[in-house]
Amino acid sequence: MMDVAAACGMLSAIYAAEKPDLRAIISPKGDRTFGALHANANRLANGLRGAGLKPGDGVALMCSNRAEFVEAVLAALRVGLRITPVNWHLTADEAGYIVADCQAKALIVEAPFAAFFAEATAPRVRLSIGAAPGFEAYETFQAEHTADDPSAPELGTIMLYTSGTTGRPKGVFRRAPEIILPQGAGTFCAYEPARDVNLCAGPAYHAAPLLFDVCWPLASGVPIVLLPKWESTEVLALIAQHRVTHAHMAPIMFHRLLALPEEVRTNADCSSLRTIFHGAAPCPIAVKRAMIAWWGPILWEYYAASEGGAGIHISAPEWLAKPGSVGRRPNPAALKILRDNGTEAGVNEDGHIYLQTNSNNPFEYFGAPEKTRDSHKAGYFTLGDVGRLDADDYLFLTGRTAECIISGGVNIYPQEIDDVLSQHPAVADCCTIGAPNSEWGEEVRAVVELRPGYDKTDALAAELLGFVQARLSGFKCPRAVDFADALPRLPSGKIQRAKVRAPYWHGQETAI
Repeated sequence: MMDVAAACGMLSAIYAAEKPDLRAIISPKGDRTFGALHANANRLANGLRGAGLKPGDGVALMCSNRAEFVEAVLAALRVGLRITPVNWHLTADEAGYIVADCQAKALIVEAPFAAFFAEATAPRVRLSIGAAPGFEAYETFQAEHTADDPSAPELGTIMLYTSGTTGRPKGVFRRAPEIILPQGAGTFCAYEPARDVNLCAGPAYHAAPLLFDVCWPLASGVPIVLLPKWESTEVLALIAQHRVTHAHMAPIMFHRLLALPEEVRTNADCSSLRTIFHGAAPCPIAVKRAMIAWWGPILWEYYAASEGGAGIHISAPEWLAKPGSVGRRPNPAALKILRDNGTEAGVNEDGHIYLQTNSNNPFEYFGAPEKTRDSHKAGYFTLGDVGRLDADDYLFLTGRTAECIISGGVNIYPQEIDDVLSQHPAVADCCTIGAPNSEWGEEVRAVVELRPGYDKTDALAAELLGFVQARLSGFKCPRAVDFADALPRLPSGKIQRAKVRAPYWHGQETAI
């Protein structure tokens, strides 16, 4: 029997025992001490197990940044369950697909999202945070079960869904649990628990905020300030009020902070900040320079994904010497730059970036063995990015071969949008791409080839946008529709998305 508390400090048992009154969660939707967080997670864990869930069973969680989100994650991990946080910006159809695909035996939702799910979904356990028809109250379910520590044969896992190039999202699954240890002196975070505070400003259902802003601080006895929704002036106020020291941000957040009036930025007290991590999307050089000038050399950039990474990261002082780099290759095996023919590219030569797979606990796409096999290549995998290594082994991203669009740090499937657009009677064919956007990095743009009898008018473009908006989440919808006489195709008839995308990026500093 595994000693869960000893194996994973993230489960809060250590801090609940030693400092039960220490703040763990600070949120407008309810605070928690480590003692209360620990007890509530135990109650939920014992309840899920009492309802018949067994190690390896799936749990789906659709909840904004609030204490109950953290309780649900901890509860699932304590009794060996596989938990999938679901993006609450999705439509009912999109969210329903993920709940079904992850084979959830339990569904935990915040009340505003409960209407997304038919009563047949997750028949064993249906819990709602706040009252919702067809759901048992989360608080009542917790109260019916003991706060005793559950004994479990194994830890659970977190399975996130990631975007790719075709089809629906895929669950990134690892068979062995990932142990989160305290991040004290000598680690990436170098937390000082007696004084540090972590701000979670992005949605915790994303991989990076979940790791950087939830798992790592909880494993280290560091309080978390949970922000339900980004608002730039509120972020600055929370930093000053709680003396925040650590946070993870995406470049879009930097854009929004820098867009505030100069007087607001000048008067903001950000003196407590010690470490800001950023990634998820490339950060324009000018934006990063401005943030370093404002907050000091406290920014750490990284390059990784839900599937994993190779320890690529860069400090602000390093970056100032190598502007535009995302980090130094830690060793020759960690990352390779390959030409189209599979040979390794030379110094400063662009090629396809391949990251080393974790051989001890490799990822697989849940329920999709063929996609798993296709994603791996002799111990490596690619995110579809193009880049180069300089003479000092620093990595620079220069383009993308994958069809995935990254807008505001969020991955978006172009094929999903194409599939919807192609249902409109005016559309003969279409190709959705990422076009440059100074704030978001990329914006979704649809290029459409019309059927005979339809004219390329602004009215039709607006109609096509409305057609997509009625069927997909807002963040996936194109910002504009462009018309083409004929889309470029291979001899097989497949559209060449890279050729459609190329003119939009002509003259840009990078193509990513």
